[in-house]
Amino acid sequence: MKRLFYFILLIAGISSIHSCKDMVDEEGNPLIDLNQSGGFNGDRALFREITDSDTIAEYHYNGLLLSRVITDKYSAANVMWSGDKISQIDFKGHLDNDGDGILDKDSIVYTQLFTYGNLGKLTIISENRSTFKRAAPAPGTTIPGPYALDTKVKVVYDLTYSSTTGKLDVINMKNGPDVVGTTFAYKDYSKTTYTYLGDNVSKVDRNYGTITAGVNGPALEKYSYEFLNYDSQINPVIFSTDYRYDAQTYMTRGFGINYIYKPL
Repeated sequence: MKRLFYFILLIAGISSIHSCKDMVDEEGNPLIDLNQSGGFNGDRALFREITDSDTIAEYHYNGLLLSRVITDKYSAANVMWSGDKISQIDFKGHLDNDGDGILDKDSIVYTQLFTYGNLGKLTIISENRSTFKRAAPAPGTTIPGPYALDTKVKVVYDLTYSSTTGKLDVINMKNGPDVVGTTFAYKDYSKTTYTYLGDNVSKVDRNYGTITAGVNGPALEKYSYEFLNYDSQINPVIFSTDYRYDAQTYMTRGFGINYIYKPL
């Protein structure tokens, strides 16, 4: 879920006017700064994320708009736009939902719809997700059987902004199983609250709990992340991110990943 949420906010940041410096992922990690700037080598678009041995992701564009993200040979997300805003993302493939650094064997299919408020800011992300599992090999063979639908889930992210600063204030998430023949109801929630020091995020509080009869129960888990100091670029120095930037503040390397760009 961490990489999924990272991707949601990364994509939202591409289509949003406000800076991604003001946002972090659900684990409290600062997101990539996608601001374009002039001079030096000019504007550019992220093309590939690579390690010393593999390509993690490749980004394709339709003109200046991101149209497709390929994360491995079996996984891809197609991006649709309404004007200069992303309206829908369709994903088919594999994700690392357990965070062990290895793509899960389960196949994931999801559609995300994006809704914007009067000021053009992203306010709602709704998602329908299906998980497919492969059947065990037939007796006497080692080849797994075909994929079959295992679970379906509905998820909604509700984003609110500060009335005074306009910065992202709270993300409320709720999800629930979508089972044929039963009345749908959300079962779990999370609430993430952002605190700022100037333009930078200084603290992120995140609570998890369950939903009963449409009402959020007491938080069962609570996490807090603080960012007390930032270096001369974008990283909080309290965090050993190892991010490196070029003269235009485009990130070139971090956590062993190299970021390759192409001119716009």
